[in-house]
Amino acid sequence: MISIDPKQNSERDNYKLMIGSIIPRPIAFVTTQSDDGVLNGAPFSYFNIVSSNPPMISITVQRPKGRMKDTANNINNNHEFVVHIVDDENVAKINETSASLPADESEIELAKLTAIQSTHVSVPGIKESKIRMECKLVQAIPLGGKAEPSCDLFIGEILQFHIDKEIYKDGRIDPRALNAVSRLAGTDYATIGDIFSIDRPQ
Repeated sequence: MISIDPKQNSERDNYKLMIGSIIPRPIAFVTTQSDDGVLNGAPFSYFNIVSSNPPMISITVQRPKGRMKDTANNINNNHEFVVHIVDDENVAKINETSASLPADESEIELAKLTAIQSTHVSVPGIKESKIRMECKLVQAIPLGGKAEPSCDLFIGEILQFHIDKEIYKDGRIDPRALNAVSRLAGTDYATIGDIFSIDRPQ
């Protein structure tokens, strides 16, 4: 067994250990809107469930070189965002939105994704997603960094679910029909693969 003290590592080395170990990670494609009305879209794999009562999710947005990303700025400013689950049918287009664009340019237009109006928030979602969740900001928490924060943790409450009827039956989502894509390390992704069940002890 190799033992590593993260305090003796560089930030990049710790990053590589974490993204190589904590796999697979679900991917949230997040749309936000600037004060000027520019629709921003970006994928994040630091993403998970927080609570089901009320339904809440978390997303962490890194601050490269200490600079807050457009997604973080927009969520802080208008307290609304839409989270989409990335699947095998839209992952190629979602990957295009990883490009670094100026704040006044839309990744949605770059990737030729289709904006669709939301029900409870002003931020549009994208039509190409089988699942999207309209969210309002519950809490924003700057974290990490010695001199200044290195990331922003956002906790959002889901106000509305939108689910493709082809993947939904009897209140449940069919994981094979959704075929969500997960993030590994580097440029690697994974699909669902084998599914197996283990009974929980009584």
